[in-house]
Amino acid sequence: MKLSGTSTGLLAALLASASFGTSGVLAKPLMESGWSPVATVTLRALGGGLLLLPVALVSMRGRWSSLWRARSRVLVMGVVGVAFTQLAYFAAIRTVPVSTALLVEFLAPLLLVGLTWARTRRTPQRTVLAGSVLALAGLLLVIGPGAIRSVDLVGLLFAFGAAAGCATYFAVAARSGDGLPPVALAASGLLVGGVLLGAVGAGGLLAFTVRGGDLPMFGSPVVWWVPLLLLALVSTAFAYAMGITGSELLGSRLASFVGLLEVAFAALFAWLLLGERLTVLQLLGGVLILAGITAVRAERVTEPEGQVAELAEPAAVEPVKVPVALDHLHSKAR
Repeated sequence: MKLSGTSTGLLAALLASASFGTSGVLAKPLMESGWSPVATVTLRALGGGLLLLPVALVSMRGRWSSLWRARSRVLVMGVVGVAFTQLAYFAAIRTVPVSTALLVEFLAPLLLVGLTWARTRRTPQRTVLAGSVLALAGLLLVIGPGAIRSVDLVGLLFAFGAAAGCATYFAVAARSGDGLPPVALAASGLLVGGVLLGAVGAGGLLAFTVRGGDLPMFGSPVVWWVPLLLLALVSTAFAYAMGITGSELLGSRLASFVGLLEVAFAALFAWLLLGERLTVLQLLGGVLILAGITAVRAERVTEPEGQVAELAEPAAVEPVKVPVALDHLHSKAR
């Protein structure tokens, strides 16, 4: 059975969400052994980019001109979608709770809805508005109702900066007119972002600490590079390649709503691999996010053909979704 472009895009976006959702359980052993968040995400981005590089080179088939045409997209993906999103998130969690920062950052789909509204001057259909409400409610249940609280204004602004960076990631990923293959955009963007994050760490703006030797992982001692390799391969290289592919096929808005499932997958993997508590409210939250995605998807089906093409265009980036735990549950690195 041959899948349609939309079905393929949904599958790719779902695989990306699941892969990004593993970042917390894979980064946790490193950070608990003394690795700083910036060091973890820098080596994750560089490792993911290097792992994708051979595949990216093959996918380009000598069409180097496409890389030049996509140079602005690569730079925005690396600088904003990868590096800026991570730095803004880290700055936010210095003064606001992790759960609050995550909730604000994952408002990226709503930013895309609002930007499309402003750009087209056309009120979103009720299905999109209903889907936005359902997805936001589901996100709140998965992260925890305690995410809504009085917080530091500066930290909150940084969190909104991370949300803008995340929205930019989806927008840049969806613009495919330059002919650059998704895996090539993922590889080049990760390498650019990783180098920039490394420069920040080397400059002493944020702590850059690594530790060698063995560390505990899922109850067994492993050498330090094992979780780092899995983090770079599964949570970064594969996740970004699938995420960008899904965004190109679905458009930035729908892909960003599917991306909300990352939080639900993170909770699921923490329960399966770390034995952390998975509540009924979190399960309900996952169901609400799925309902929200279904509602947003329904608009694309009911719109006239010409308007569907417009909605598929990007309206306005984690993971690198960045490794920082939410009650040792979620790692955000986009």
